[in-house]
Amino acid sequence: MKARVLVCDDKENFTKLFRRILPADRYDVTTAEDGARALALVAAGDFDVIVTDIRMPNADGLAVLREARSRDTDVEVILMTAYATVPAAVDAIREGAYDYLAKPFEPDEALLVVDRALERRRLRQQARDLRRALEDIHRIDNLIARSPAMAAVVALVQRAAASDATVLVTGESGTGKEVVARAIHNTGERKAARFVAVNCGAIPENLLESELFGHVKGSFTGATAEHRGLFEEARGGTIFLDEIAELPLAMQVKLNRVLQERKVRRIGATDELAVDTRVIAATNVDLKARVAAGQFREDLYYRINVLHIALPPLRDRREDVPALAAFLLERHGARRETMPEGFTEEALSALVKYPWPGNVRELENTIERALAVTDGPRIELEALPSEVASVLRPRATHGTEMHLSYREVVDLARDRASREYLITLMRELGGNVTEAARRAGMERESMHRLLKRYGVRSEDFKAR
Repeated sequence: MKARVLVCDDKENFTKLFRRILPADRYDVTTAEDGARALALVAAGDFDVIVTDIRMPNADGLAVLREARSRDTDVEVILMTAYATVPAAVDAIREGAYDYLAKPFEPDEALLVVDRALERRRLRQQARDLRRALEDIHRIDNLIARSPAMAAVVALVQRAAASDATVLVTGESGTGKEVVARAIHNTGERKAARFVAVNCGAIPENLLESELFGHVKGSFTGATAEHRGLFEEARGGTIFLDEIAELPLAMQVKLNRVLQERKVRRIGATDELAVDTRVIAATNVDLKARVAAGQFREDLYYRINVLHIALPPLRDRREDVPALAAFLLERHGARRETMPEGFTEEALSALVKYPWPGNVRELENTIERALAVTDGPRIELEALPSEVASVLRPRATHGTEMHLSYREVVDLARDRASREYLITLMRELGGNVTEAARRAGMERESMHRLLKRYGVRSEDFKAR
């Protein structure tokens, strides 16, 4: 969809200039010859960017700015001004103008300012859309659900939270099984009590019984004091047994009895203690297959599988990725002094298209990494790991190069080298485009075009 640009100037040569320099495949240009016509078009139209001279007959550029901003706070306004009215342009920026062009200006400079203004408008709209997405989605606690698959999960979580049934959460590693468990706990009647998470595969087998059920002093070598088990610690609340398939068979027998009797016996004790503890178990393996192989007790399987919540992998719910990315950006970006407002369209597209073998956990790590290497107002494709970015810009390997023509391989190598050269140049010269052009032996306008072509922003390399 083309961007709509309004150019207002009583001098025809300037309106013709913008019609010439703004690419017709990307911009739809409308012109106004005076302030009154500009105000009428602003009132009737819907423009993405407005370029207006400050001094015009019937109404000046400041009036156009105020009218435009009153109708659409996202519209970007660029002022054109002669040297004598630069102070007025600076004042206009305080009123919300994006930038100004001091006449006479280079055509490439004007194109660059319009491109950046449009970019900022789209970024602001994207940030607002992502915030709205977070408001509109089905959401419980930290569960993000826009896809039908996750909406069904949210419905089950709500049902689980309203009951006290034992829950089994299944899904691939990184799909958010603990997030689901916490959502059930935090929205249920037990939310005031503790949520205790246990990784059954991380506790040595000889310590499992003591950790889960406790022991009395002197019950075994090293038991120098009484120890409360995690079931007691979670009394009145919820115990989350992650990786339950890793429990040894002997411990499965004891856990099954605890679930049946709602009582635990500490190691070395003669009496049992009643524990009012809700149990949520999770696994990333096929428990039915484990039962069939004799590796998991059938009675325990049916005991924990009262209410089953199966989490879909992230690749099967791509509709959730933009909202998840926005949520994770907000969560991890809040710890920074300055936080990017969002993602470029290219970066967001890569996030949606990538298959996420590590699921939400991998997405979260990706967002944290991108934040660590981003200084600008948005996260760009280059801030993403190579495997994520490659879904849009495949990196040729020895194997894939064999399927490309000689010209394609040469073009690919040239593009890589050009971009790396520009990044090195900008980094060394602190984003000074004029000096970079001199060093490269080209005109400043040509350097601007190269930077734009390869997605290198000079402002990202300037001292802050």
